Amino acid sequence: MLNPAETARVSITVRNNTNTVQRVKTVRISGTALALTFFTYDTTVPFDVPAKSSETRAFPLEPTDLGSQALGLLPVTVEVVDVQRESIASVETTGDIKGSLWSVYGAFGLGVLVLTALSWAGALIALARRRLPANRWQRAMRFLPAGIGTGLVAVISLSVLRLVAPSPSAEIPFIVGAAAAALLLGYVTPHPGEQQPSEMDTVRIQR
Repeated sequence: MLNPAETARVSITVRNNTNTVQRVKTVRISGTALALTFFTYDTTVPFDVPAKSSETRAFPLEPTDLGSQALGLLPVTVEVVDVQRESIASVETTGDIKGSLWSVYGAFGLGVLVLTALSWAGALIALARRRLPANRWQRAMRFLPAGIGTGLVAVISLSVLRLVAPSPSAEIPFIVGAAAAALLLGYVTPHPGEQQPSEMDTVRIQR
């Protein structure tokens, strides 16, 4: 758990399986979601790891500005970087970020929510006014952005509510499923040129 109000104590163990000494200069901790990096902390912790051995180091981390960067469950990557600024090794875990809803990640989620709502509103209004394309696949594509947005909103919401952290195994089913449902909905919408029974002309037959 990373709390902006508290100093975190980080301990890492680096195992060197090569035949040469590995010189570690920096430990990097970063949080990503949906292929976007929302925070990164580089801490200088110089030490050498002899060949065929391991070294353990601990250091304090003060994420004072984390509250304005992220919120909820996020995938966190811990990397050790050498003096040439190349990654020697890394490990991935899940971090519980005690940030604000108005952080960068929270604002990103709210932005996706607004865009998704606008996409649904535009598609449904066009459906009600019979302004959708006559071709079924074109009508389906009209609903596709709203479906993708719905999947993204689901992924971000589960992350913010600390239920499921974003990951390919969690993101793909939600996004693909929502997109497929929206495509199907657009495909089965009625042809804009079809007349509804209530709009048919009434013909009077005189006896």
